[in-house]
Amino acid sequence: MDAIIWSRIQFAMTAAYHWLFVPLTLGLALVMAIMETIYVVKKDEFWKKTARFWMKLFAVNFAVGIATGIILEFEFGTNWSNYSWFVGDIFGAPLAIEGILAFFMEATFFAVMFFGWDKVSQKFHLASTWLTGIGATISAYWILVANGWMQNPVGTTFNPDTVRSEMASAAAFWDVISNPVAVSKFFHSVTSGWVTGGIFVIGVSCWYLLKGRQKRFAMSSIIVGGLVGLVGSGAVMLSGDSSGIHAAEFQPMKLAAAEGLEDGGRGAAFTIVPGIRIPKMLSILATHDIDGYVPGINDILNGYTDNEGNMVPSVAEKMAMGRKALDALAEYRSLKDTDPESAAAARAVMEENVRYMGYGHLEKPEDVIPPVGVVFWAFRFMIGLGMLLALVALLCLWFAWKEKLPKMRWLMWIAIICIPLVYICGQCGWIVAEVGRQPWTIQGLLPVNVAISSLGAGAVKTTFFVFLAVFALFLAIEIRIMLGAIRKGPEVEPENI
Repeated sequence: MDAIIWSRIQFAMTAAYHWLFVPLTLGLALVMAIMETIYVVKKDEFWKKTARFWMKLFAVNFAVGIATGIILEFEFGTNWSNYSWFVGDIFGAPLAIEGILAFFMEATFFAVMFFGWDKVSQKFHLASTWLTGIGATISAYWILVANGWMQNPVGTTFNPDTVRSEMASAAAFWDVISNPVAVSKFFHSVTSGWVTGGIFVIGVSCWYLLKGRQKRFAMSSIIVGGLVGLVGSGAVMLSGDSSGIHAAEFQPMKLAAAEGLEDGGRGAAFTIVPGIRIPKMLSILATHDIDGYVPGINDILNGYTDNEGNMVPSVAEKMAMGRKALDALAEYRSLKDTDPESAAAARAVMEENVRYMGYGHLEKPEDVIPPVGVVFWAFRFMIGLGMLLALVALLCLWFAWKEKLPKMRWLMWIAIICIPLVYICGQCGWIVAEVGRQPWTIQGLLPVNVAISSLGAGAVKTTFFVFLAVFALFLAIEIRIMLGAIRKGPEVEPENI
């Protein structure tokens, strides 16, 4: 258990650290592409210099993000080798495509974008800037295809001969890449990156206004950043709605934990905070039906009838069927070479119960309940901070457009404070997604205690603290470089307010 806990802590730390860089990469890519487009259209050198400033910060963030992403992928083999074996046929394909296609695309055009200002034509350089952002976005899609499959494993078949989940056809591959959970997670994650980039640009620009520096640069950047952040906020809300529908359909325990819902029912209320509830709102959000049935934690444990009238077995029943599948699998593998007839009968039993095979590894029904308090409050912090960020983006955009923002010091200070808050908001979203999925590495198929490598807790602890120290050093270096670039400022003419 110590090895499992420490491996989870290490992976959580690595993933959380990596997610510090991904959203800013996605957001700044859009911001600087819009700015360079304005430069090419208007032929105004001011916009070129403005775009180059944000491009410099993008480059620093991009470089560190790549390094952390590589480490994250290696951990699948070192700490989660049983998981890698079980899902290699599915998980490896999107990650390979991401590396071969998307990463090389963004890396190639990044070089042209960053070093080619005076070496290629304006239009080719602009295309390289857009393609760098598009490459980063495509890269995110393939990674989220892999993550979405872990939340909703579709398009695959369990092979008892290899003891792996495999894709048997091109149609199965299409099912994996068009997984509705992956699609909604992609739009939710990418547009949340737009919010991060927009808020970052607004906050940094407000610092210049507070210092009485580069007014035109700051005001222009706030307008572009505000538009990106506001559009991103609206898109996050829309994609969040589809994510809620998918959680209700494919991961009802995650939804129950996010709501702290012990006993469900029809016309379920949404809890804002304990003691304050909106009647029937949870049913509307989860089912788009004011009287839709939403199961609670106890309903999932004991079994319930869903909105289509299907009886969902209790967790104890799923565990019994899962153990039946595991026993039949063992019998099939022991007899397939010596008694084909008995092996075929065992395989039939396994295939009848394979849907719940992962439950056979659980010790007790309550193991399927994630840490409710963590998921519940992370969900509320995510929503609350998201609404605050959208409001700040709207206010800063409006008052910058009206040229009144330099007089509103209180709003500018709030915008600066929102820079760390936007990162906290993003981390809370991933806590809901990943902690809410526990105890599963793959929903319903593979629990954490089976996915782990055969490692001692001491080895994992050692690498955890080594990674923690290295990551902390890299983060400190990156922050120092970025703050130095911000203090130096853009290469535009200084303007006093």
